[in-house]
Amino acid sequence: MSKKVINVVAAAIEKDGLIFCAQRPEGKSLAGFWEFPGGKLEEGETPEEALIREIKEEFDSEIEIISYLNEASYEYDFGIVTMKTYLSKLISGDLELLEHQDSKWLPVDRLKELNWAPVDVPAVECLQKK
Repeated sequence: MSKKVINVVAAAIEKDGLIFCAQRPEGKSLAGFWEFPGGKLEEGETPEEALIREIKEEFDSEIEIISYLNEASYEYDFGIVTMKTYLSKLISGDLELLEHQDSKWLPVDRLKELNWAPVDVPAVECLQKK
């Protein structure tokens, strides 16, 4: 049986030379792993629309997408996650943690210190090459 493919989008949110990192909450899949915030695409949405909506829902904040960063896939036990990541900036709000247990703002050269969810690792590597 083939695994289901889950299409998600994520934001590498940059502010003052730092990147926003969010930690997944206990009780959810990949609990404790760090990720770039975002979520699943809904029917009829573009990746950009989905990302703006997800950041509003999960952090009560608004972002502006600056550029496309990368796409990566990773096969987890629950399915194959294909994630498009976009470099973004915060327009309004304070990125309140409505669904995550912790967050950090880190310079790009320190991102590797965190235990990233596997699908997020290629985006971390892309940021470090910029």
